[in-house]
Amino acid sequence: MGLWRAPVAEYGLARAAKLVHDAGLSVSSLCRGGFFSADDWLTDNRDAIDEAATLGAPVLILVPGGLGARSLDAARAHVAAALEALVPHAEEAGVRLAIEPMHPMYCADRGVVSTVDSALDLAALFPASTVGVVIDTYHVWWDERVWSLIESAGAAGRIASFQAADWITPLPEGVLLGRGLPGTGCVDTRRFAAAVTAAGYPGPLEIEVFNAELWARPGPEILRDTIRSYVDHVVPAGERNHLGEH
Repeated sequence: MGLWRAPVAEYGLARAAKLVHDAGLSVSSLCRGGFFSADDWLTDNRDAIDEAATLGAPVLILVPGGLGARSLDAARAHVAAALEALVPHAEEAGVRLAIEPMHPMYCADRGVVSTVDSALDLAALFPASTVGVVIDTYHVWWDERVWSLIESAGAAGRIASFQAADWITPLPEGVLLGRGLPGTGCVDTRRFAAAVTAAGYPGPLEIEVFNAELWARPGPEILRDTIRSYVDHVVPAGERNHLGEH
C-alpha cells in the first residue's frame, strides 16, 4: 500500500511502521516530497526521505511544486537544483526519488513539471537507481507522445512508480478531488498497464483516487469497488477470469 505523510505523522511514524509490518503488508511508496517552491523544502524533503526509509518504502513520490516567486524556467531549474541537493541523502537512505509529472492545469501551484519527457530530462542528470519518474494515468493520459515516452522511460530503467486513476467529466468543483476509479472516465487504464509492463516495470500498481464522494462511503465498499475496477478496467482481459476465481 502507498502511504501519505500527513496520516502517518498523525498516527505516529514508528507506530505506523509497526502497524504495516504487523499486518503483513509492504509499503509501495510514500507520498509526498517535493513542493520545492516552499521555503522549508530542503528540511522537509530530507525528513520525507528519512520517513520513507523508516517505513520501508522504496520510493518517495515528488510533487515538484508550483511557481512560487520564480518564473516558469527558473522554477523548473530550481527542481533540478533541489534534486541535486537531495540525491546524496536519498542514496544513503536507500530511497528512490520519483518525479511526478502533473497535468498542465496544476503547473502554477502544484507541478511545474508537466510531461513525462520533462521529468525524464530531470531524472537523467542522476543515477537511475536513485531518481526515476512516476507514470500517473490521471496526469499524463492526454499526451499523444506518452506511449513512446513510457517505452523510453522503461528502456532507461526510470519508471519508479505507476499510479492509476480516471479522468471524469465534467470535472467536479475542486479539481484536486476530481479523480475517478478506473473505468469511470475516459482514460484507457488497461492500455497504460500493458505499456508500463511491456516497458519492463516490475513494481506495484497503485490505485490513487482523490474523490470526496468515494471517501465518504464505508471502507469495505471502497475496497470492493476498487478491486472490481482494477479487475475490469486495468488487468489484461486474458487474466480477468483467473483473478475472478479468487
